[in-house]
Amino acid sequence: MQIYVQDLVAVLRRGGRRPVLRHGGTDTTAAGLLADIARCARALENLGVGRGDLVALFAPNRPEALAVRYAAHLVGAAAVYLPAPSDPGRRARLVAQVDPRLVVVFPETAALLPAGVPAPVAAVGPVPGVALRLDALAAGLDPGPLPCRARPGDLAVGIPSGGTTGVPKVSRRDFATYTAMVSEPSRADRRQLANGSLAHLTQALVDQTLLGGGTVVLQDGYDPVATLAAIESERITDLFLVEPQLFDLMDRPEVAQYDLGSLRALTHVGALAPPVLRARARARLGPVVAHTYGASEVGIVSALAPAEHDRPSRFRCAGRVRPGVEVRFRRPDGTTDPRAGQVEVRSRAMAQGYRNRPADEREHFVDGWYRTGDLGSLDEGMLRVLGRAADAQALEAVPPVDLMETLCRLPSVRYAVVVPDPGRRVCVVAAEAWPGGAVDVDACREAVAAEHGGPVAASLQVLPVERVPLTEQGKPDRAAIRAAASAARVRVG
Repeated sequence: MQIYVQDLVAVLRRGGRRPVLRHGGTDTTAAGLLADIARCARALENLGVGRGDLVALFAPNRPEALAVRYAAHLVGAAAVYLPAPSDPGRRARLVAQVDPRLVVVFPETAALLPAGVPAPVAAVGPVPGVALRLDALAAGLDPGPLPCRARPGDLAVGIPSGGTTGVPKVSRRDFATYTAMVSEPSRADRRQLANGSLAHLTQALVDQTLLGGGTVVLQDGYDPVATLAAIESERITDLFLVEPQLFDLMDRPEVAQYDLGSLRALTHVGALAPPVLRARARARLGPVVAHTYGASEVGIVSALAPAEHDRPSRFRCAGRVRPGVEVRFRRPDGTTDPRAGQVEVRSRAMAQGYRNRPADEREHFVDGWYRTGDLGSLDEGMLRVLGRAADAQALEAVPPVDLMETLCRLPSVRYAVVVPDPGRRVCVVAAEAWPGGAVDVDACREAVAAEHGGPVAASLQVLPVERVPLTEQGKPDRAAIRAAASAARVRVG
């Protein structure tokens, strides 16, 4: 079979002078990216990197980072973009878990490199303390075509999980599986804004866009005003945000100042999107909001297109299960159910397991299915995701998304995140007020008691916050929320 990087090379060869990447106002043409890939591939081969090896990158959202990854794939090596947990110890354990043949850093990411990395380290650009310059090695090499060394069964990519509960798990896919993941139809006029970390699903969106003949506009990270400005100035057609970013963007007063008319799809992903917030996003950003449910281990499981947000019940669901994806549910007694329970998924794009995490692999990858740990149901052919099963258990069987819906309908609450803390038998609610306002803590408890019962309300610790703590991926940082709640209890005590 033809693997994705071979298809990508063919697309770039046909593209010639057409811009395919844009970063900081500078374009990279198809021919320019192809030459960079070829030079870098030869440099990696000269360093002894090839089939069976893995290249790990602490990478910024830059064309050079993409070129290194595609070059690794061309020589048959796997590649993983490493996330950036704030704790150096977690980063060190992540690198050890990945066990790379080569680690690549950039000037923007040099501070993320943990001390004592056993693998060789190469830099793209000047990095103090790193003598090996991959860009310098590649500069004088032949930019001409070279054969693809990769085979369908070779390890291709590692995609880290969000890592909200510890060191991120890195799911692994071979080239055949990753090719199935990114070979989705994509319009040639697509202009994808990529401002999420390449370590997560953003890399797949970049690949899909380039394979379809489109253009990717790279931003260094998510910033709401910069995002709005880029949509207008770059005529962005497609944007992907995790849900806290969407809920931040939609409530910005600057939304009305920018022309968002080029957008065809503003897609948000996750399992905790209360209907009241999803409806507000559509009202403020227009009929372009799409919703998907998935995970790094399985890719996109279901999708609700903008046009399918045509009735209130649709704001409670994650759309139709995608072609080629199977979903089933597991009851508490261990039997399977076709309608409701804990969500399990199987597809051609599913990862084979986790990189050097055998216990987690055995827990989640069972008999060819991936066990997500989320609660869900099928209703009128639509998948509804209710949040983590463990969270619902801690909440007296109340789905977390339903509790968030209750809280986010209150006039004093702009956004709220629910994080059960079973060790203390409390449920922490990190709640943001509207600008200039304050969260009404008593109203939060009263509303929860009225809709979900007194025991649930009694378990709440409402934690007013200026901003909900987020991970580097932009998801709610559960550990940081619990820590803030614990500190607040100490102050009160």
